[in-house]
Amino acid sequence: MDVLHTAVWVDDIETQLSFYCDGLGLERTREFDLDGVTNTYVGGESDAEIQFKHDDTERNPEPAGIDHLAVGVGDVDGNVDELVDDYDGEVVDEPRTLADKGVRIAFVADPEGYVVELIETLEA
Repeated sequence: MDVLHTAVWVDDIETQLSFYCDGLGLERTREFDLDGVTNTYVGGESDAEIQFKHDDTERNPEPAGIDHLAVGVGDVDGNVDELVDDYDGEVVDEPRTLADKGVRIAFVADPEGYVVELIETLEA
């Protein structure tokens, strides 16, 4: 068993792709249309992906039931600054260090309102 992807509806796919690919360094892995809906996937080094579902209808995709998506990064502070300054991100929870877990984290809302947890693994 394995987690393969999480699917979320978005209104503005280009803005989302800019946030996740340009801002976070993920890559577009594949895209296909099915029943009038375009499905665009992004991923990183692992096999897990985020699937963005989008079409020409206005869906107002409230992130109901989704607390956050998590993405591993190399520099939480730098990524937060870049996502806010360059990609319409909004800080939900400022960067902080969880020393007992060996990580630095922050939470940023993407342009569609989904919260993304940025996790930087600290050297021991």
